[in-house]
Amino acid sequence: MSFSDNIFETDPDSKPAERSGGYDDDLTGKMSLGRQVNGKVTTLDNWRIAVKEQQTADALKQLFGGQSVETEATNDFYIDVLTERPKILAVIDGPEKVYDDGKLWINGVLTHHCDGKKFLSPDEKKGSPCFCPETLAERKTAAKEFRGPKPSIEITFRLADDPELGEFKLSTGSWGLVSVLHQIKAKLTRIGEPALVELEIEGVSFIGKNGPMKGKPVSYNQPKVTVLKSFNDAIADER
Repeated sequence: MSFSDNIFETDPDSKPAERSGGYDDDLTGKMSLGRQVNGKVTTLDNWRIAVKEQQTADALKQLFGGQSVETEATNDFYIDVLTERPKILAVIDGPEKVYDDGKLWINGVLTHHCDGKKFLSPDEKKGSPCFCPETLAERKTAAKEFRGPKPSIEITFRLADDPELGEFKLSTGSWGLVSVLHQIKAKLTRIGEPALVELEIEGVSFIGKNGPMKGKPVSYNQPKVTVLKSFNDAIADER
């Protein structure tokens, strides 16, 4: 089982009601709703896609508008395409393209890596109980206090507007997404073939109930994944 599956095995009351990984070397680009500027991470309202080649960046600008900017990234994905789209249609080939586990990083060191019930690494701990809290609320608190892991989600996909561009990856630690990831995997399994999905940056707003933000407005963006239909059916519908 994965981190998201095990959350609800131990905390079924938090399971929300139904709502109406390749290797980096093989990737064309990485998609994110955040961007690091002057050492600080800022959240974006439109998708950012980091790519290796200017030719790819130009193709993405043709599809989604925006601009490309060379960054000082130390990896191969040094060109940021800042799109004008908060929603992008993608193709996910199956549930195996959606992976998640739990990770706790402290000062750049992975100190806890599990699936919510058992350690996944290092080798000497692999398979032994990780003793993560049972409820979703307790896990969030533990992660916030650096006592436990947060979700590490990777979704590998192709662009519906140009599947031939290759595979892209969306990586996120969103608790909102991990809480419904079991539904996404189940829908992909039911479709049983490449599926058309919508990747959206969703705004969340509420009034804080506890802590220093009690009584104050709170807002943030989070990734939302909506499985629509079989990609083949979508193509047929356009004919």
